[in-house]
Amino acid sequence: MTDKDAGICDLLIIGGGINGCGIARDAAGRGLSVTLAEMSDLASATSSASTKLFHGGLRYLEYFEFRLVREALIERETLLRAMPHISWPMRFVLPYHKDMRFEGDTPTSKLLSTFMPWMKGRRPAWLIRLGLLMYDTLGGRKILPATRTLDLRDGPEGAPLKDTFERAYEYSDCWVEDSRLVALNARDAQDRGARILTRTRVLSAKAEAGIWVVTLQDVETGAQHEHRARMVINAGGPWVGQILRQQIGSNSRDDVRLVRGSHIVTRRLFDHDKCYFFQGTDGRIMFAIPYETDFTLIGTTDQEHADLGQEPVCTPEEQRYMIDFVNGYLKQPISDADIIWSYSGVRPLYDEGASSATAATRDYTLKLDDSAGAPALNVFGGKITTYRRLAESALEKIGTRLDLAPGQGPWTAGVALPGGDFPVGDVEKLIAELRRDHDFLDDRWARRLVRAYGIDARRMLENARTAADLGQDFGATLTATEVDWLMAHEFARSAEDILWRRSKLGLRKPQAEALEAYMAEQQARRRDIA
Repeated sequence: MTDKDAGICDLLIIGGGINGCGIARDAAGRGLSVTLAEMSDLASATSSASTKLFHGGLRYLEYFEFRLVREALIERETLLRAMPHISWPMRFVLPYHKDMRFEGDTPTSKLLSTFMPWMKGRRPAWLIRLGLLMYDTLGGRKILPATRTLDLRDGPEGAPLKDTFERAYEYSDCWVEDSRLVALNARDAQDRGARILTRTRVLSAKAEAGIWVVTLQDVETGAQHEHRARMVINAGGPWVGQILRQQIGSNSRDDVRLVRGSHIVTRRLFDHDKCYFFQGTDGRIMFAIPYETDFTLIGTTDQEHADLGQEPVCTPEEQRYMIDFVNGYLKQPISDADIIWSYSGVRPLYDEGASSATAATRDYTLKLDDSAGAPALNVFGGKITTYRRLAESALEKIGTRLDLAPGQGPWTAGVALPGGDFPVGDVEKLIAELRRDHDFLDDRWARRLVRAYGIDARRMLENARTAADLGQDFGATLTATEVDWLMAHEFARSAEDILWRRSKLGLRKPQAEALEAYMAEQQARRRDIA
């Protein structure tokens, strides 16, 4: 379909987050020629700052977002099968107390206040149980276990909690390594023919004779070059509105509502592998999630973030709010001293005029725009759980402007991401096999490699017989062999890319300066060879 003589690609995608990389993978797999430009590293903004969950969004039921919840619930198991190395089932414990309340005037709270005014804004136990029943059934659950009731007075789930909490509901959702998900989608897109350009800024896009002429700039060298494309996909995340008006030059009034979500990471707070779903008396919710073996991830907040020029950070007020929130549940309270790391990201929610950041829809909206003289597709909102369905929906709209060849229909459901081509329940088997073939690995090291790379861990280590064979040791089980793999296969260019996005080894304080020097040396060597 590509006019190679004229150097025109089918799609030029702006943005290397989960939506841009998901669309690139789907489109490349259908035979379209794709170029993706990301101004920084892959997943360098919102897509690496999530709560790391594949979930339907239990609280969205209160806003009657049944289509979104159902689609997300169905996707959980579709995605589990495609990436069992970076995603896995998790049980969520929802302690109950009588003072649970709705936040603001949700549709559900309005309905209850009309017919049951004596509830006074509370979330009754029967309503929570009804919501969980819907959660169990809306998505046609097959792999994940159903909801059950827990007696917190007898069991490990109740041990970290105050004695006032006697009952809880336990339900299923899933964990995902969010930034690895983005990198693996980009890698698969490239393997299928897409061109992935990181550290590449889009300066301008203008239509000439029905074709987009897009000026790109290499962020590191300043060099500029032009690309031509039949269609532009604006998947700029928080920058989607800015790109729409400044780079593309559209007069569209569509925009996003920027909502900051912050998280804190603390020492490990409990001795089991289940997540807590805490509800506040203000109607908000908070997760406390087992994280990277030795830590607990707590989040998230919902704060307006009006200025894109201001880097999102977890403010002292947000930090205090999250500490106070979980301390309402924990037997042993935490303090600022327990915080090891914090992070914050800006969610680009489609702006439909919701009354609060919490009430703003997490659904996605795709808008076609032909006003410039060539087609553009603008991607607003979305959540990580539904990224694959968003990509399919985008390809449906792309198909109304570009001629897709017969047979180029949806294909990504059930097709594994790199490293994930093995049964959901075989992780322990893979770990054991990796340790058998490389006896210098301890369980912790082998588990980390399998959870990051799946069956590709074998390829990475295939020539290693001793730990010394893996090259320079940067600490925290990170070696030159793994770094070389990430540079060659996953677009890593800096120590930060590896320590905080391709992994979370930054929490374990490896030798970051030595890693940066090694990567710079490797890149210089490659340039000399080229």
